[in-house]
Amino acid sequence: MRFNSLFYLVKPFIPRRIQLMLRRSLIMRQKKKYENIWPILKTASILPHGWTGWPDRKQFALVLTHDVESKIGHEKCVDLMQMEQRLGFYSSFNFVPERYTVDSTLRNFLNQNGFEVGVHGLYHDGKLFSSRKTFDRRALRINSYLREWSAVGFRAPAMHHNLEWIHQLDIEYDASTFDTDPFEPQSDGTGTIFPFYVAGGYSGNGYVELPYTLPQDFTLFILMKEKNIDIWKQKLDWVAEMGGMALVNTHPDYMNFHEHTLKLEEYSAHMYEIFLNYVATAFKNAYWNALPKQLSRYFRDKYVSKKDGQN
Repeated sequence: MRFNSLFYLVKPFIPRRIQLMLRRSLIMRQKKKYENIWPILKTASILPHGWTGWPDRKQFALVLTHDVESKIGHEKCVDLMQMEQRLGFYSSFNFVPERYTVDSTLRNFLNQNGFEVGVHGLYHDGKLFSSRKTFDRRALRINSYLREWSAVGFRAPAMHHNLEWIHQLDIEYDASTFDTDPFEPQSDGTGTIFPFYVAGGYSGNGYVELPYTLPQDFTLFILMKEKNIDIWKQKLDWVAEMGGMALVNTHPDYMNFHEHTLKLEEYSAHMYEIFLNYVATAFKNAYWNALPKQLSRYFRDKYVSKKDGQN
């Protein structure tokens, strides 16, 4: 975590355009190097112990999640929700409690329409895991928002994670990891396209971990400047074939819904719409589109022993 701490210390002094240029240059140099582990890590398809499948014999699970990183993203949430609703999908929206004002009317609107709300860090400043003292202090505030929002899920900003420390949070699931993504700041992947249970530490609180298994939109469309969804399709097809969990993390902040000229950190929301249409047509009736809380409860009830799952 030392590199991450240093990066966030100097980040405010580096123009955003330069930050993106440096990250883009690094990723494009590394892409060939990691082609055997990204976007597909073949060993990640190993089935969990005792695995018997998804509900109603569905081929795979589809979990759609969104991290809302700024006020700009907050203002686009209804557009994104309505797109998914129109195409017959449901998802979760993770908000940063103390970076911008999170409108309770929006949270209630999402919940009332069958969507889910989760907590995405506290400030989104890269310092959540900088020390145990910092994490414990912030965990108290995060837990208060979990209670206030009636939320049961958490995702740390920038996919930073410490699965032991996260036991301090009053959650049913965490989604701060990935199966394989060597381009993330903290690049240690879980190596699985399935959920797994993280048994309780000294606090006795266990939770289900939900790694994302398709590359993030920011990586594909902002850093790599992909012009199509071929990488998403490639990974989705493989996850579906393996019977795993296709968990996607996208950001309304970077989506352009109204076909205006794209800004520095934007891509056309039509790309995400194309992806949803591909899922619906290529895998009709083959997937279980679950909210994260639904999937974590299913996994815990079916695959976690009562002894391990005690709180």
